[in-house]
Parts: sequence; C-alpha cells; structure tokens
Amino acid sequence: MPLVLGIETSCDETGVGLVRDGVLLGDALASSMDEHARFGGVVPEIAARAHLEALPTMVRTALHRAGVAFADVEAVAVTAGPGLATAVQIGLAAGKAFSLALGVPLYGVHHLAGHAAVDTLEHGPLPPRCVALIVSGGHTSLLLLGDLARDPIVHLGDTRDDAAGEAFDKVARLLGLPYPGGPAIDRAAADGDPEAVRFPRPMTGTYAFSFAGLKTAVARWVERHPGPLPVADVAASFQEAVADTLSRKAVAACLDHGADTLLMVGGVAANNRVRALTAARCAEAGIVLRVPRPALCTDNGAMIAAVGDLVARAGLAPSPLTLGIDPNAVLHGALLPAGDR
Repeated sequence: MPLVLGIETSCDETGVGLVRDGVLLGDALASSMDEHARFGGVVPEIAARAHLEALPTMVRTALHRAGVAFADVEAVAVTAGPGLATAVQIGLAAGKAFSLALGVPLYGVHHLAGHAAVDTLEHGPLPPRCVALIVSGGHTSLLLLGDLARDPIVHLGDTRDDAAGEAFDKVARLLGLPYPGGPAIDRAAADGDPEAVRFPRPMTGTYAFSFAGLKTAVARWVERHPGPLPVADVAASFQEAVADTLSRKAVAACLDHGADTLLMVGGVAANNRVRALTAARCAEAGIVLRVPRPALCTDNGAMIAAVGDLVARAGLAPSPLTLGIDPNAVLHGALLPAGDR
C-alpha cells in the first residue's frame, strides 16, 4: 500500500500527515491563529504567508514522527478547495512540487471529504451507508455517504447563510469573548444556564441550516438587556440552541434515510455540548455515533492524507499537474474534478 503525504492549507492551519493503509503514521500542525486574533477573523494574506513559512518545517516534522524519509513517499494528497484562495494555492503548489520531484501521483482533495475521511484513521472503514454531519467555521452540511472514494456524495441539507462555527465567532464577539469563538463560548457556557434564554431553533422541519437569524436574536437580546451582561448564561443558551438544532436534524436524517451510523466531523464537533447532546440522542434512537477525537475535528494534514489513502487504494486516477484551485468547490466526491479549472 502506498505511503501518502497529505497537505492541508485551506485556512489558518498548516497541516501535514502521513498515512498508509488506513493508519496514521505521523503528522504535524502549525497554526497562525494568534496572528489573526486582533482582527477577529482570518486574514487571507497573513494565512498564506504563514503557510509558506511553516510548511517545510511541518513536512520535516511529520516525516520524523512517522520514521520515514521523504523519498519513501509514494503519493501526495493536497487540499485543492474549498478555502481561502491564497492559502489553498500555497498548499497545492507545494503538493505539485513534491509530486513532480518524487515522480509520484498527485491527488487534489476536496477539503470536506477530508473531514469525513479522518474518522477512518481512528474507527476503521465507514459503513456502506451513513449520514455525515460536517459542521465547521465555514461549512454546515448533512450528507449521505456510501463509498467515500468511489460513490457520489449526496447533499441532504446545507447552510443557507452563516455556518455554525461562524455563528460561534460572531456571538463570541457580541459577548466580549476572544477569537476563536467556539472554544471561548464552550468554556464560558460551562458556568451558565442553557435554559436562561430561549433562543430560536432555525429552520425546523428541514435538513437545511441557517444560523444568521440565531446570531441576530442573540444580538438583539444583548442590546435590550439592562445592567451587567450574564455572559455565561447567554453563551450556554446560544450553545444549546446550536446543539439542539444540529443533533435533531442529524438524527432525523439518519432515521429518514435508513442509516444506522452518524458521522460528526469538523471543528464544531469538538464542542462539548454538541458532542454530548448528539451522543444522547443517537443512543436513544439506536444510532451509532462516530466522532474523531477533538484534535482531528479541526483542520489537519491527516485528514487529507486519509482521503489520498482511500482513493489510491481504490485505484482512482490521479489529478493532473495542471489542476487549479477551486476556492468555492462544491462537494460531490473525494477528489476535485480535473476539468473544473
């Protein structure tokens, strides 16, 4: 089985992973998050420069941890989209250079397919049919999955506006909490009452998502509240609304489509309340819940290497060196079509 080097640079994490036959051998991750904190969000040009500086070191570190040499790499997988254009470009250029220098296949991977594939590194192959809830800073989607390498990916519902992670960042700013908002709200909510404020549950009765209205509801409540703001209670109540919405829709999708397994991945899947409520509702419905450990929920190189490993073992044709980035790529399969750019 080929040793696959995976590269992820879609946002502010520079990730490198090495996978062979479903086993993560070594990985490394650098983040430029601290450089973006004062802006309250990721600045694309800062992220791109950080990737350029960090990538060589991350490759060397991952190789060292895996106990292999650069010459041992037999395939390269790299995020080709979606993501910040300048950031994705850095990783794809590096992936092409490594592929050309080593004379090995290149696989241009869809970032979201990586989030789905990474769980196989911990819990083994996915079942023949399952529902995936991908919930992150830029994406919130319910997907029906078959063979991740070979089968088309069916979208059951996607976000219409703000993704869940984006809503966490915006609400954290309203509450005076630091960036990134997801971990900050998770910490603050631990001391709050999730029933203190009944915030709306958006778009009930459908698989689609919308968190812009929920964020606005929090903003209006904060504006009207007299005196000191009960940050912990507001954080807990907002978090409960998100967790309730995500878990209800995901479980309903499994039951409606005859899937006995729910895969929950992406940065927001690391949120303690989202994980706990989804686990409880899956247990009640007789659904197996698969969630990677928190370190693999956020962007990382292992997830891209995992996709490369799956498609290489499936015998899919590699991507051409002429493949271009697609910052707005829609998820239809594990690899980006070569003709898109």
